[in-house]
Amino acid sequence: MAAKIVLALSTFPDAATARRISNELVSANLAACANILPPIESIYRWKGKIEQGSETLVLFKLSEDRQSPFQEKLRALHPYEVPEIIFLPVTGGLPDYLRWVTESCAQT
Repeated sequence: MAAKIVLALSTFPDAATARRISNELVSANLAACANILPPIESIYRWKGKIEQGSETLVLFKLSEDRQSPFQEKLRALHPYEVPEIIFLPVTGGLPDYLRWVTESCAQT
């Protein structure tokens, strides 16, 4: 495998926002794929208060070398003041799939 792959997680206020931003990131070759999950319930502390609400979780697959520009672009597009952007290393997988992720994130 030529490049390491990472899984990025981010939550959005709704599916329409998740879809719009995911489309921009995939179109810019910053992510190979975005999986938009059905609404989730989030409970979190924000500015000293316990908050609760519905959010949409997206799983992005990208090559590690695109991690920094991906994060910068997502941060710029994201409506939250402090968006969730978490990267997890992918330690294995179907080689053909991992190759596809790398090729799909190739800089043009």
